[in-house]
Amino acid sequence: MPTCADRPETPRSDRSDRSDSRPGMLLALALAVLGYQLNATMLSPALPDVMRRLHTTSGLVGLSQTLFFLFAAVGQVTLARLSDYRGRKPMMLLGCFLVIAGDIACAAAPDIGVFLVGRVLQGFSAALFTLAFLTLDDTLSAKGFGRAAGIITAVNGGFAGVDAVFGGRLADTVGFRGIFLAGLVVSVGGTLAVYRTVPATPPTATGRMDWRGTSLLAVGLTGVLIGLAQGESWGWLSVPTGVCVLGGLASLVAFAPAGRGTGDAVIDTKLLVSRRAWPLLATTVLTLAGAFGALTLTVPLFTQDPQAGYGMSATHSALLFATPAQAIGVIGAPLAGILGPRIGWRRSVVLGSAGSLIAFVVAVSFMTRQWIFAAALAVLGITYNGLSITALNGLAVLSSPDDQKGALPGLNGACFGIGASLGTALASALITVAAGGGAHGSGRYEPALWASCGLLAMAMVTTVAIKAVPKDAAQADGGRVTVPAIHG
Repeated sequence: MPTCADRPETPRSDRSDRSDSRPGMLLALALAVLGYQLNATMLSPALPDVMRRLHTTSGLVGLSQTLFFLFAAVGQVTLARLSDYRGRKPMMLLGCFLVIAGDIACAAAPDIGVFLVGRVLQGFSAALFTLAFLTLDDTLSAKGFGRAAGIITAVNGGFAGVDAVFGGRLADTVGFRGIFLAGLVVSVGGTLAVYRTVPATPPTATGRMDWRGTSLLAVGLTGVLIGLAQGESWGWLSVPTGVCVLGGLASLVAFAPAGRGTGDAVIDTKLLVSRRAWPLLATTVLTLAGAFGALTLTVPLFTQDPQAGYGMSATHSALLFATPAQAIGVIGAPLAGILGPRIGWRRSVVLGSAGSLIAFVVAVSFMTRQWIFAAALAVLGITYNGLSITALNGLAVLSSPDDQKGALPGLNGACFGIGASLGTALASALITVAAGGGAHGSGRYEPALWASCGLLAMAMVTTVAIKAVPKDAAQADGGRVTVPAIHG
């Protein structure tokens, strides 16, 4: 089991410039990531206000959310890999400008069409999170990378649930446009900070971007994610759903041979099928599918259901069952970043998966006991929001070959969106089936929650299959390693 030797060494002459801490750069990266993240967390309670002020339908407002997360997946893959050829800082600045343009478009939107364009621009900038990790990897030591990665993960989770409450308050007072103006201030500050403090490290790859492979992957992700997001409203067996999902899968199948035998591929197929990559990507999808769908859909519906659940208000439910895990995650993620280099990032992923599975089994087993249910979900602040999310992102960066640094992290970032969409779609379908079958009380939600446990159990299996960076690649200087191009 690797420890600090998990960390690969980039073969550049400026290696001696790496340090344990760069506070100014870390603050800049945190502001840049936060500028994007606020568009994901603050807007949710303001969606009814968007629908009312733009005189649109719930379907189109829902589409804005779908497009936001869809282009987040596409942006992760595209900008992360492009940064290998153009450098991290230029791509980060591009991401920051996309956020700013999206904030302005949404804040000034006269109709839903302009609003949708703004959400697409904001979504594409999700790559800022992955680019922040890659920048930390380029500039910090193993110890410094772990600590900083945990902080960035904590920031990416929002303000411990307070941001959602603040978003609702802004919607109730000045309207949804105030949310984007607040985000604009943060994004402008983050852009200036990135420009001034983030070093311009040289590209890590030569050649040119594989736009053919990128297009196939983007079309594949688009089809699958739209199919999963809209399947409930379109009908799971409907023609539009089938076209999206099957068409997307066909593009992903065509994408696989496109990257075979070429160093310029979005991600080398040999790397993709190695145990360094596919178990990691599968773990990310299954972890998000199991936890995200339950936490964002099943748990709120159950706790607010007056017949089958606790009959709480939305605010009471969020404060008791969502905010504790998010608040603990603000502490748990940095602790996970410190722990990762010490015990090994792969072991951190295993601990996070095992802890989340145990917490969910306890929660579902005692779902009618309100305080036990709440306490079990709060544990996810350490296991899921802390260990799993931090370690999955960190391991993706540290497992990438030196000439494809942005490939695996970008694809792993896209897998977060795939897993979240899959988990939400599955939970929604199971709740609908249970209600239609005449299930009473907590039985309406038990199948969805047990399905989450099943997905997390599958994640536990794929986690164990992840192969760590070989120990025998260790270098003499500080125990760091150069990651070989491919290993099985």
